[in-house]
Amino acid sequence: MPNKILKNIDLSAPLELRSLVEYQPGQIVSRTLAQNRAVSLTLFAFDTGEEISSHESKGDAMVQILDGTAKITIGENEFLLSAGQTIVMPAGVPHALFAETPFQMFLTVVFPS
Repeated sequence: MPNKILKNIDLSAPLELRSLVEYQPGQIVSRTLAQNRAVSLTLFAFDTGEEISSHESKGDAMVQILDGTAKITIGENEFLLSAGQTIVMPAGVPHALFAETPFQMFLTVVFPS
């Protein structure tokens, strides 16, 4: 069997991403699917009120909201996103995430080569 590039996920099988990461009271739960010099793919589940404080990334980070509602701050701008919405947090720009309600997201970070 060849080395899997994607991990922690079944291959060649239909999946619902929301079912791969579960909410836990008072926590942020994550499940890394791939991480290397080019890309990082991670599923997250945030309980209400949980947050990731302001920080910067070396790559562009695309957030896809799978469930719930998140407040996302990019630079000085705040956005309220719900299930089905996507936003890109540009590389080098401070950003933060806050769970207005329990929410799940799929985070894709693409790093410069």
